[in-house]
Amino acid sequence: MTNLTSRRNILKGTLGGAAVTVGLPFLDTFLNANGTALAVTGQALPTVFGTWFQYLGFNPGRWVPEKIGAGFTNNIELKAFDPFRHRMNLVSGANYFLDGRPVETHRTGAQIATLGGIPTGRESGPSVDSVIADTIGKGTRFRSIEVSLTGSRQSYSKRAGAGTNPSEVSPESLYKRIFGPDFQDPNASEFKPDPKVMAKQSVLSAVAEQRHEIMKQLGASDRARLDEYFTSVRQIENQLAMKLEKPAPLPACSTPGAAKEIEPGEEVEQVSANTKVFSSLLAHAAACGQTRVFNVLMNTQGSRKPGSTNQWHGYTHEEPIDEKLGYQKEVTWFILWANQVFADFVHTLEQQKEGAGSVMDRTLILWQTDHGYARTHTMDNLPVITVGNAGGRFKTGQHLPFAGDPATRVGLTVMQGFGVPMGTWGALSNQTSKPVTEILA
Repeated sequence: MTNLTSRRNILKGTLGGAAVTVGLPFLDTFLNANGTALAVTGQALPTVFGTWFQYLGFNPGRWVPEKIGAGFTNNIELKAFDPFRHRMNLVSGANYFLDGRPVETHRTGAQIATLGGIPTGRESGPSVDSVIADTIGKGTRFRSIEVSLTGSRQSYSKRAGAGTNPSEVSPESLYKRIFGPDFQDPNASEFKPDPKVMAKQSVLSAVAEQRHEIMKQLGASDRARLDEYFTSVRQIENQLAMKLEKPAPLPACSTPGAAKEIEPGEEVEQVSANTKVFSSLLAHAAACGQTRVFNVLMNTQGSRKPGSTNQWHGYTHEEPIDEKLGYQKEVTWFILWANQVFADFVHTLEQQKEGAGSVMDRTLILWQTDHGYARTHTMDNLPVITVGNAGGRFKTGQHLPFAGDPATRVGLTVMQGFGVPMGTWGALSNQTSKPVTEILA
């Protein structure tokens, strides 16, 4: 008989000769009567922290709300965030300070945002996510999970020192890491088990007997919840398997060569499609306690429309401002597209149900960018956004103008809200000991 009292209960099996595991989400049987805490210990559900770094900022005058404080209305470029406006805080007027150092465009701002300052050489302290992971991520299978949406292994997640935590670029490989037996080095030349075999045959088939045994022990609501969870796992597998199948031949169609698998890349359709799978996998990883920290890099500089060689980054410098509109038309198209991708990502976490709510109820995502205005590489009037209250640790629904304060104030605030005993964060002019008390619960 399977012991369901343990939150760490997982299903284990073998597939293609390799071990696989399927974690269980929070079921009613794990939770108290209100569905807000663990039944065995009475402790609140564990919090989750995520970062989303998106390059190239927004257009001046099109994102800052008119109203300060609570009850603000999103300006036109942030309308995609309206469905979760009550969950978000928006900071305007934040700065990155160079302290006499030359700006390395599209990199220096990212370093200050994630590390608290510009590194000396390659050496630096840990990134904000690593600091938080040391507090909330202990005992999880993955201290953190990093993904990149555009095919680059780049990452701004790092422990103290020189090395970064490389991003996963393949949804198939991330699927294998989550449902395989243990963490494996993402830089290894060979992985086992084979994600292609797993996606086609389904890890659920490898643990079928255990699944049926558990189902017999559950009440009606938990059976429905677990069935929904297993269905979503299979949907992910189906999405991956479809990419691995050779399409059926069409007599009237001719091609210059063999069909290729869809690879991670910078075309907007590739990014959107891969993000849907990545978001589902990260939602499952958080729901099943595999990780409590994730980092998403949307390296939007190379983003381009299908069939085009013109990239978003190039448009920011080369496209003239439309005289009638007052802004760069193509750049703005990309901004609105990227914001919708983020909005869809948040929606996926909201759809991952547990207890009376969802994974998003115990999550906070920190959204940051590299420049206030990419066209001129400004380092002032930066947007910084948080989404979620991490199980009530943060207040939400506010627009907070900084009037030139360092953007690192938000990072310090987030760390303190997650219980990190840190009174000061950042370097030189980016150093701050002033948390944003308006959003600390």
